[in-house]
Amino acid sequence: MQPDLELVHIRKGESFAAWMHGYPFRTVRWHYHPEYEIHLVVATSGTFYIGDHVGSFRPGQLIMTGPNLPQNWISDIPPGEAVPLRSLVIQFPEAFIDEASTAMPEMQALGPLLERSRRGLLFDDATSARVRPLMERLVEAQGLRRLALFWEILDLLANAPEYEVLASLSFELDLTRIHDGGINRALGYLREHLTEQIEEGELAEMVGQSQSAFSRAFKRHTGTTLVRYRNQLRVDLACQMLLTDPDIKVAEICYEVGFSNLSNFNRHFLKLKGMSPSQFRATFAAQKALVMAD
Repeated sequence: MQPDLELVHIRKGESFAAWMHGYPFRTVRWHYHPEYEIHLVVATSGTFYIGDHVGSFRPGQLIMTGPNLPQNWISDIPPGEAVPLRSLVIQFPEAFIDEASTAMPEMQALGPLLERSRRGLLFDDATSARVRPLMERLVEAQGLRRLALFWEILDLLANAPEYEVLASLSFELDLTRIHDGGINRALGYLREHLTEQIEEGELAEMVGQSQSAFSRAFKRHTGTTLVRYRNQLRVDLACQMLLTDPDIKVAEICYEVGFSNLSNFNRHFLKLKGMSPSQFRATFAAQKALVMAD
């Protein structure tokens, strides 16, 4: 089965994404993305997949993956049950690292870590315990404090005493074939223009299909229509902003994620999350406090 392209959205004015999510969540599927990822499980146990590696996870599992390495974490919880906070995640593009390496010679020390992460790295419990509080603070940090925490985390990983390399040497994802499938090319474009008004006909033309054929293919691939899929991504992005920036107003988030008016944003948010944006922020803050206290 070919993996889906995950749309990683890095906010304007930031170099990387740092966020958290519960379970179930839209990224819980066989997927890949061009960004490096640091993934820390804080709740539930289950099965994880990295490239051609299959293993079991539990709270405290810390993994780093390189660009375009397929992955998935599936929690063992009863049907219909939801977990408010399962994972802490950092995602950062190669371009950011390349530019930083050019400007700062000290970055060369990260070379081995970044190269080995292309097969996936599972770190020991001691390293995970040291990284977790930094990731928790990073999710809510702003400005230079974000960068300081980010570099501290990478330094800890680069100097970790031991780690397990996950995917085999023979594993390689055929990106050319995946991208040529059409829908993932369209998803990649949508990823870069998520907050803009992209019409279905524009994406159909991009991949060389009629609008009706593209619409059918898109629904088969994602399980929903373009409009609903885009609204889901925008609401997910709004959730990240609500959780990581307690001072930003709901109205500001509405326009920043691409909705044209506040009432439309609130309506879609309520439909997808079962509560208003303000209720979501308050409820999740209370639930997060309980999990973090464990």
